[in-house]
Amino acid sequence: FMPGTGEEGTKVTANGTCAHDGNFHDHFNQICEVPAYHAARVLDWQASTQIAPERRRTMTEVATPASAPRATLLADYQAPAYLVDHVDLTFDLVPNKTRVTGVLKMHRNEKRAGNPALRLDGIDLNLISIALNDTPLKRDHYRLHSDGLTVTHALPNEKFTLTIVVEIDPAKNTSLMGLYVSGGNFFTQCEAEGFRKIIYFPDRPDVMAKYAVTLIADKTQFPVLLANGNLREKKMLEDGRHMARWVDPFAKPSYLFALVAGKLAKVEAKLKTASGKSRLLQVYVEEKDLDQTAHAMESLKKSIIWDEQRFGLELDLEQYMVVAVGDFNMGAMENKGLNIFNTKYVLAKPETATDADFDGIESVIAHEYFHNWTGNRVTCRDWFQLSLKEGLTVFRDQEFSMDMAGSASAAATRRIGDVRVLRAAQFPEDAGPMAHPVRPESYLEINNFYTVTIYEKGAEVVRMYQTLLGRDGFRKGMDLYFQRHDGQAVTCDDFALSMRDANPEAFSDVEFTQFKRWYSQAGTPRLHAEGEYDAVSHTYTLRLKQSTRATPGQETKLPFLIPFNLGLVDKQGRDIALRMPGEAKSTATTRTLMLTGSENVLVFEDVKAKPVPSLLRGFSAPVVVEFDYTDAELVFLFGHDSDAFNRWEAGQRLFTRTLLAMTSAVRVKQTLKPDKTIIAAVQRILADKSLDAGFKAEALALPGEAVLAEQMEEIDHGAIHLAREFLIGSIAKQLRRDIEATVRALEIKGQAYSPAPAPSGKRALRNLLLSWLARLGDREAVILADKQYQAATNMTDRMGALAALMLTRAPVRDNHLSDFHRRFSNDALVMDKWFTLQAMAPVETTLAQVQKLLSHPSFLPKNPNKLRALVGAFCNANPAQFHRVDGAGYRFWQTQVIAIDAFNPQVAARLARTLSAWRKFEPKRRALAKAALEAVAKAPNLSKDTFEVVSKTLA
Repeated sequence: FMPGTGEEGTKVTANGTCAHDGNFHDHFNQICEVPAYHAARVLDWQASTQIAPERRRTMTEVATPASAPRATLLADYQAPAYLVDHVDLTFDLVPNKTRVTGVLKMHRNEKRAGNPALRLDGIDLNLISIALNDTPLKRDHYRLHSDGLTVTHALPNEKFTLTIVVEIDPAKNTSLMGLYVSGGNFFTQCEAEGFRKIIYFPDRPDVMAKYAVTLIADKTQFPVLLANGNLREKKMLEDGRHMARWVDPFAKPSYLFALVAGKLAKVEAKLKTASGKSRLLQVYVEEKDLDQTAHAMESLKKSIIWDEQRFGLELDLEQYMVVAVGDFNMGAMENKGLNIFNTKYVLAKPETATDADFDGIESVIAHEYFHNWTGNRVTCRDWFQLSLKEGLTVFRDQEFSMDMAGSASAAATRRIGDVRVLRAAQFPEDAGPMAHPVRPESYLEINNFYTVTIYEKGAEVVRMYQTLLGRDGFRKGMDLYFQRHDGQAVTCDDFALSMRDANPEAFSDVEFTQFKRWYSQAGTPRLHAEGEYDAVSHTYTLRLKQSTRATPGQETKLPFLIPFNLGLVDKQGRDIALRMPGEAKSTATTRTLMLTGSENVLVFEDVKAKPVPSLLRGFSAPVVVEFDYTDAELVFLFGHDSDAFNRWEAGQRLFTRTLLAMTSAVRVKQTLKPDKTIIAAVQRILADKSLDAGFKAEALALPGEAVLAEQMEEIDHGAIHLAREFLIGSIAKQLRRDIEATVRALEIKGQAYSPAPAPSGKRALRNLLLSWLARLGDREAVILADKQYQAATNMTDRMGALAALMLTRAPVRDNHLSDFHRRFSNDALVMDKWFTLQAMAPVETTLAQVQKLLSHPSFLPKNPNKLRALVGAFCNANPAQFHRVDGAGYRFWQTQVIAIDAFNPQVAARLARTLSAWRKFEPKRRALAKAALEAVAKAPNLSKDTFEVVSKTLA
C-alpha cells in the first residue's frame, strides 16, 4: 500500500509507509520557535556531555526530590530592597578575557521595609574587585555564592556608589546568554536573566536605571562598537584600540541591555517622525549579506509609520539599529534601540527566502520595534507578568500584519494563519502537563515560560479587549496606559485597569473581575452550543454551556467572560439582521455578546425560517465551540458564510470530522473509501472565482496532525497520518483534472518577484495542490513538480517543488536534493531548509538519514537554527516517523535532549516538550515514550530548564 493513492477499497493499516504535508515546513518555525529560539562542525553527542561543570547551569542528583530546584512563586514577590539610578559600564573587549567595570549609583527602596542585605545576581564571573563609595571592600565584607554576591558591609542610609570589576570569557559561553562570541564578533542576549553573566547586578525587571556604556576594543578586529541609546563619543586610543561611548536617556531594566562589537557592514536610511524629527535607521549584517537587507529595512520603516498612525507612538531615539547574528537562541530581542536578531528574521532575497520568510521578517521586525513602547518604555514588574509585554506586542504585530495585507480577504487569511498556530501549538499546551495561565503562579526556570500561552494566547486576551471596546475604546485604553505608566515596571492588572478606566461604561465590576480570569486560569474553555428554531414565534434560541477542563494545579474552573461574535445565515446564504427581545430594530448581522455564566441563553426574533448559525465569527475568543452541525450545514457555510474566518472554519470542521472517522477506521483495519462530500466541497472552492488564491490555500489545507491528535482521547499517530494521507490522495485522484488545470493557471510568468499577498497567495495554492498531486506518485505528477523546480526563479517555487518531490520515490528527488545543496551550500539559512526537508521525509529511512546528517559538514551542532532545522523538524514536524512503533524516534529524542542540554539548556528544554502528550498515546507508544522521559529525568547534571519540563511531563 502506498498511502494517498485514494484507491477505493484500499486496506489501510497503521504500519504503512508515511508521508508528510508538503506545506508544513512554512509553519514549522512559527510553531517550534518563540516565538519564538558554532564553531564545531561535527559533534560526538556522547562526548558532548563531558563539558566542564563550571560551564553549565547544573544541579546534582536531579532525580532526587530533596535536591530538585526551588520554584519561584508570584505570591513571594517583594519589591527590590535597593534600586539603581544610573549604571556606567566599561567593557575592555577581548574574546577570552573581557574585563567589565560597572559603576552603580544606588539607593535604598523606601517601599521595602526593614534593612535587608544587598544581594546581587551573578553567574560564571571572576570577581576582580568591589568598592563602596571608592573604598575597596575586604573579603569579609561580602559573600560569594554560586549564583551571586551579598554585601555584608554596612551600607549608607541614603545614596551610595558600588564599583565592581569582573572578568568573563565570552568565547567559551556556549549557552548564548549574556556576552558571547559568534563568528569572531561579540553579541549579547540578556532576556530573561543573562545580564547576571556579565556583571554582578540586581538582575530583575523592576530595577530600572539609565545606562552609559563605554566599549573599548582592537579597531582592526572590532571596527563596529554598538550599545543601547545614542552615540555620544568615539575616538582612537593607543596600541590600535578605539572606544565608543553610548548613552541611553531612558531608564530600562538589565534584560534590555545590549552590546555588539565586530566586523559588520551596514545599510542605513533616514526617516522623519510625525513631529518632524529626523531618525537614523541602520541594519548591520556580515558584508556578504548586504544584498539581503532591503526587506528588513522596508519593514522597519513601515512599522515606525504604522505605530505613529495607529497608536500615536513615536520613535524616541536619534538612531535605531538592527543587528543580525547566526547564533541566537530566539528569533530576536528588543533591546532598547539595538535590536539583535536571528539572521533568519533579517536576511531575505527572492532566490534564497520563501514567501513565509519574507512574511516572518516583516512580522518579527515589527514585533521588536513595537516593543520600544510595549515592553521597553513600559516594562513588566516581574517575569510572571511576561505576557504584559509579549501578548500585547504579539497582538500589535498581528494587527500590523493585517493592516499591511491590503484587502479584507488577505487580512482574514492572516487571521486564519494566527489561529492555525494557536490551535496547533497552544491548545495542546493548555491540555498537557505544561499548561499554565497567561500569568503563571510559579516557575523553576523563567526561560521555560516563553511559550505560546504567554505569546499567542496572551495576544488573544488583548484582542478580546479590542473586540469588547472597539478600536477607539482600545486606543483610549492604550493612551491611558502610557500616560499612567511610562517609565515604569508594571503588572497585567495595571494594563487591565487602564482599559477599564478609559472605558468605564464597558464593564461592571463583576464583569471586569470575571474577565481577568483569562490571566489566572489555565486551559481552553469549551462552549457547548445547541440551537432551536420555533416556526410559530419565528424565534431562534441558542443555548451555550461553558466548561473548562482541569489543568495541573487547577482542578476547578470558574466561568470566563467570553466575547462571542455570531451571525445567522438563511437558506439563500444571506446574513439575517439580529434582533433580540426588547430591541425595537436591528440592522446588525454580526453581534458581539458577552457570555458570563456557566449557561447562557440567547434569543433572536423575526427569524423567518430555520437558519444556520455562524458561531464565534472572527475567532472572537480563544475557545472551542461544540455545535452538532450536519455535514450539509458545514458544506453550506463552507460555501456561503460572509465571515471569512467562519467560512474557513466550516471547512476545517468538515475535514476534522471526516479525518477522525477515518482514523478510527484505520485503527480497526477497516477499508477506507473516498468521501464524496469532501471531494465535492473542495471542488466548489477550487472553482469559486470570488475567492482569492491565498484564501483558497488556507481553506483547502487540511487540519494538521497535531490538531487532529488534540481531538482524540487516545492518540495513534500512525493511524492519524495514514487517514490524512488517504483523504488527500483520494481528493487528488478524483479531482486530478481540476487540480492540474489550477496549478497551470496559477503559474506566474514574466513578473518580478513580490511577497505581496496576491502573488504569494497564488504560490501558496499552487504548492499545496502540487503536494496533493505528488501523493499519487505517478509520472505525470513527478514531471509537473520537476518542471517547477527547474524553472524556479524564487525560493518559494523551488521549495514547493522539492517538498512535493520529497513525497515521492522518484529518482529526480535525490537529483534535485543534490542540486539544491550544490547551489546553496554556502548559505546557512537555505541549508536549514535542506536539512528540514530531509528530516520530514515520509520514509522509514528518515531517522537513519537524520542521524547521518548530524555529521554533515554544513550541520553546526551547537547552532540553534541547525538544531531546530534537523533535530527539531524530525521530532516536531514528522509525527509518523518520530512516533515509530519501535520507539527508535523516542530514543533519538532522549539522546539529543541530554546532549544539547549540556551546552544550551534553552534549546534542550524546548525540544523536551515534544513528548508532553505522552499519557494520551496508545499503550505501546505510551510505554516507550515514558521510558525515554524517565531516562532524561535520570541524566546527571541536567539543567533546571530541562528538568522542569521533564519533571512536569512525568508528574
